[in-house]
Amino acid sequence: MKHQIDDKNKQILEILQKDAKLSVKEIASRIQLSFTPTYERIKNMEEAGIISGYVALLNRNTLGLKVVAYCSLTLKEQSKDAQMQFESAVREIPEVVEAVTLSGQYDYLMKIVVQDIEAYNQFLVDVFSTLPHIDHFQSNIVLSEIKCETAFRIP
Repeated sequence: MKHQIDDKNKQILEILQKDAKLSVKEIASRIQLSFTPTYERIKNMEEAGIISGYVALLNRNTLGLKVVAYCSLTLKEQSKDAQMQFESAVREIPEVVEAVTLSGQYDYLMKIVVQDIEAYNQFLVDVFSTLPHIDHFQSNIVLSEIKCETAFRIP
């Protein structure tokens, strides 16, 4: 369900997407509104689910996570039970940082982050091959990231 977002709320969201550590006082100053209405706007957007949480963005390279792979796959069968079993298993795998269903040639696309190419190969052998109902998959290794953003434009 789409919520109506006025200009002040849009400003708040744009600020929070760039730096969620800012205090309400600092946000209020930037949008030229007092503390209490700014606080109430943020709280209301949290309660409405517009703001779903706050996270720290980590630099994967400095943590030794050098390989990102996008893996496209299809399931052997398209039953609801097969999909639910597969999706439940995927949710438990920490190396899979994003998984989406697709229309088109493949059923799913997963973003997998690991230390190196050997770790990715081991992941495929030890983890991926044990997932239920996989028919076939194709891996694409990221060579370089051109743009990697977490913020999006608010309509």
